[in-house]
Amino acid sequence: MTLIYGHRGARAEAPENTLPSFRKALEAGVTRVELDLHLSADQQLMVIHDPTLKRTTGLRGKVAQHTAAELTRMDARLGLADWSTPCPIPTLAQLLQECPEIEHYQLEVKSGSERQSRIVLDAIAALTEQYKLHDKAVVTSSSRTLLRYAKRNDFMLPTGLVEEYGLLDPIKSARRYGCDYLILNWKLCSERRLRAAKAAGLHVSVWTVNDAELMRRLTAMGVDSLITDLPSLAVKVINQGRP
Repeated sequence: MTLIYGHRGARAEAPENTLPSFRKALEAGVTRVELDLHLSADQQLMVIHDPTLKRTTGLRGKVAQHTAAELTRMDARLGLADWSTPCPIPTLAQLLQECPEIEHYQLEVKSGSERQSRIVLDAIAALTEQYKLHDKAVVTSSSRTLLRYAKRNDFMLPTGLVEEYGLLDPIKSARRYGCDYLILNWKLCSERRLRAAKAAGLHVSVWTVNDAELMRRLTAMGVDSLITDLPSLAVKVINQGRP
C-alpha cells in the first residue's frame, strides 16, 4: 500500500512546519511527515521551509541571523489565513518531544555548502542518538554537496535525493550519491521512471499531491509514498477510510 506523508505537517490545514500542523496530520491518522530544516545562528535545527522569515512570520531577516530562542518566540502562522492562535517556529528537538506518535520523518535539509552540510548532519546525528531515530528518518535534499558529504562520511541515516526539474537523470544521481529514496515532483513520475527507480532499489516518494484523482492514479502506478498538504483527504482516498 502507498504510504502517506504529511507535507510540512498538514500544510493546507494548519500553519506549515508548526506543531499544530504536525498534530493535524496525526489527527488524520497520518504518522509520517515531511519537514524542512534550517540552522539558527546558534546552530540549532529549526523546522521552517524558507531561509528568510517574511512569508510565514511577516518579519524581515534570515533564519540564520537569529538564535533558536529568538526564533521559537516568532509566530509562523502568516501563511494560513484566519488561524486563531500563535504558532511558534519549532526546533526539531521540540517536534520530536511533542509528537512522539510520528513514526517516520523525511527531513529535508536546505543548506548547500560542505561546511553547512557537516554542521547540519552532525546535529541530526546527535538527535538521532538522543531520540532513537535510526529506523525512523531519512535525510533528503536537492543539494548534491550534502548528499555527497553524507555518503563520503558514512552518515548513519538513509538519504534521499529531492528532484524537482529532472534536468539530469534523477535515478543515476540518486545512485551516485548512495541514496535510498528518490523524492520526485509528481510531474516527473512516469511509469517507466518508476519501474527503473524500483529496479534500482529506490523508495519513490512523490510530491505535492493534493488532488484525489491524482492520488488514485499515482497509487495505481505503484509509488511507494506520496507527500500531501491534505493528509485527511489522502487517508480517505488511499486507505478508503481504513486505519
